[in-house]
Formats: sequence, C-alpha cells, structure tokens
Amino acid sequence: MNGLDVGASLRKYLVAGLLVWLPLAITLWVLTQALGVVNGVFGSLLSALALVVPASLRDGLLELGHVPGLGLLILAGGLLATGVLVANIFGQWLLTQWDRLMSHIPIVKSIYSSVKQVSDTLFSSSGNAFREAVLVQYPRAGSWTIAFVTGTPSGEVACHLDGEHTSVYVPTTPNPTSGFFLIVPTADIRPLQMTVDEALKYIISMGTVAPQVQPDSPCAPLDPARNPQGSADPQGRSNQPG
Repeated sequence: MNGLDVGASLRKYLVAGLLVWLPLAITLWVLTQALGVVNGVFGSLLSALALVVPASLRDGLLELGHVPGLGLLILAGGLLATGVLVANIFGQWLLTQWDRLMSHIPIVKSIYSSVKQVSDTLFSSSGNAFREAVLVQYPRAGSWTIAFVTGTPSGEVACHLDGEHTSVYVPTTPNPTSGFFLIVPTADIRPLQMTVDEALKYIISMGTVAPQVQPDSPCAPLDPARNPQGSADPQGRSNQPG
C-alpha cells in the first residue's frame, strides 16, 4: 500500500468518525448553552431574593444556585403551573389584567405586544402557522425551494392582491431562523407530504438528508407485489421488458 492509499484511508476513517461524533457534540453544546442561560437567570433571581430575606436564610438560599439542574426543574414547574392557572376563568382574567398593564408601559408595550402576537400565532393550537411544508418558486421562476405556510394575507395587503394568495416563510440554509417572508399565488404552491420536522432537517442538511416518501404519496416507487410484470403503472406505461 503506497502513501496515497494510506492517506485516503485515514481521511475516510476521520470523516466517518466525525459523522458519528459531530451530531452528539453539537447536541451537547446546545443543551449546555441552554442550561447555562437557565441557571444564570435562576442565579440572578436567587441573588435578588437574597436581598429581601432574613440574613439567617440568605446563605441557604444562595446555595440553591449551585444545585445542578434545579433551575431547569423550577422553570419547567413554573411553566406548567402557569399553564394550569391560565386554563381557567380566573387565570384568564389575571392574564387580561397583566396584558393591560404591560400595554400602558412606554417602550415595553411595543416590544411585549409584538412578541405576544407572534408567539400566539406560532404556538396556538388553533393556528395554521408552520403546520405545513410546501414548494414555492424562489428566487426566480423555475427555481424551487421549501417554504412553510404562515397563513393568508389580510387587511390592506389582501385588498391589493388579485386572486387567492398564501403567506409563506422561506428559511435560509443552514440557519433556518433567518429567511424571507413571501406572499405567493396559491395556485403556484405545491404541497408536500413531509412533516415540518422532516422539511427542517432537509433544509439544514442542505438537501443531503432527504425524508422518506410516504407509501400513499404519488411520488412513491411502485410496489412489484402490487404491480406485477406486464401490468401498467399509474402513468399508463407498460412494465414489460422492451
């Protein structure tokens, strides 16, 4: 074996090892960063609370900030308790009063109201935003990309449009958190059967991780058991050897 063969083999093994460990390393890094942010916020809250509690409780309170994962557990518990609270009439009344208070604070009201509208649209169970992946022509006719349906145009925008249109978000690769908002004719949209998660993987991987085609999809390969030799496929072509 010459030097070129050894170098090629080493390079192949290094790439294979990288493909095994890189996803795990990135996952651990993201989780570590997220946990660090949560622990930082939790520690700041404990420090602020330590200023108002009696001195005898101060040291024990600050020690809670060194318990691994406690901030994450308290955050999850707080979110769960908040969800239970706002699910009833009294909680809805409290939420309305809180929104009214935030809407009267200068500067804060513009940020809070904008974030609330976006979060209500994205995470509401009754909303349609980011529930469907589609194909649209972008950035020019004949060039296709994956987009996510965000809704339908309304208000003044809809008044200036002729025919039925759909609002879509076109993410960039490999960072889907940035992208472009487009309003396209509904007739020019091609729906996809892949889920939103599968579409995101396809985008982030730059097309290298293609989702599996569903059996009931018109793009699914023909099943030899269902389409024996000599029968015609759905396109009307014969499968007999030429």
